[in-house]
Amino acid sequence: MGGNTNFGGGVVVVTGAARGLGAMLARGAASAGARVALLGLEPERLAAAARRCGPGARWWEVDVTDPEALARVAAEVAAHYGRIDVVVANAGIATGGPVEHSDPRTFNKVIEVNLLGSVNTARAFLPALRESRGHFFQVASLAALTAAPMMAAYCASKSGVEAFAHSLRAEVAHHGVTVGIGYLSWTDTEMVRGADRNAALREMRAGLPFPANRTYPLGPTVARLLAGIAARRPHVYGQAWLPAMQVVRAALPATVTRQARRMMPRHEAAWLAAGASNDLVGAGGAAAARTGG
Repeated sequence: MGGNTNFGGGVVVVTGAARGLGAMLARGAASAGARVALLGLEPERLAAAARRCGPGARWWEVDVTDPEALARVAAEVAAHYGRIDVVVANAGIATGGPVEHSDPRTFNKVIEVNLLGSVNTARAFLPALRESRGHFFQVASLAALTAAPMMAAYCASKSGVEAFAHSLRAEVAHHGVTVGIGYLSWTDTEMVRGADRNAALREMRAGLPFPANRTYPLGPTVARLLAGIAARRPHVYGQAWLPAMQVVRAALPATVTRQARRMMPRHEAAWLAAGASNDLVGAGGAAAARTGG
């Protein structure tokens, strides 16, 4: 990794580590000196990702929506490594479309995995993090800074994890545990590519103002996030322009609404004409749909 990123042999746990951002965060942490525990739903992909992280890596198949299973895995990881220094709550899925036409089960699944899965992850690993005076890192999104039409489930879940992480930081500070939040814009992952296969979502995203309408390469994004995790910064940004969004976030809802008033008739019509698919997007979403979480 670039810069001064160094985990000094510490143990880093990453959820949603079978593919995409999670797999690259795990591999980058391993390259920067960490022993890595990869958690996720797809055993074959997890095993392959762990092999790429070197001999110190191990993997566990676990559903973040199952708190009992997560607690067992947390105990196993702590027993295997003797300590846990960093936990990265990365597991996430997405769906799109107008709320009125959304499938309640799919909508709720996004909230369950993204928000409640992060809560379950924190609860399971906090005992070990208290012992090590470690760091909990919550992957959020640009969606936490500004909500967008046709992304209500994802935006609600990412706003939720941001608020959760702020609350958790205040709760655990006296234990010496730190909490960071990662923000990233559209990044070249299977989830984003899956969303782009829907014409209405692709057109909606292309109509966003620059630089929010771009897809950013995964490698530099991961490097920025890992540097922030290693430094235990409270806010970490995957793209250099995102801190400016914090400054203007109070004005963003009105701006988005003005733009959506012009654009939504076309996007909604395109969505309905295409059959109003409410599937979870990308291969990771498909895995969550198959396994139930």
